[in-house]
Amino acid sequence: MATGGVNIDHIAALRQQRGTKYLDPIDVAVLVQLTGADQISVHLREDRRHIQDRDVRLLKEMLQIPLNLEVGNTKEMIDFSLAIRPNMVTLVPEKREEN
Repeated sequence: MATGGVNIDHIAALRQQRGTKYLDPIDVAVLVQLTGADQISVHLREDRRHIQDRDVRLLKEMLQIPLNLEVGNTKEMIDFSLAIRPNMVTLVPEKREEN
């Protein structure tokens, strides 16, 4: 039975706001996977506001469920996505005026 995917961006936001290494999105993703989620989604922004390159690389290596990488429609983000090869890439706006 499908349970749905979980976006873990807010976990990374808390980590960044605190300026610490704890509340690691990787740890949370593994727990979410163990609870039966069908996929993990993260949004890698150009400014790396929350999710970091390291997070995406580790998620791709560690997850046994699909990874959906949300990125802006820029050469940098597309190139990164092609290098990482997540299960799915979703193009999303980076700025309000792109909606």
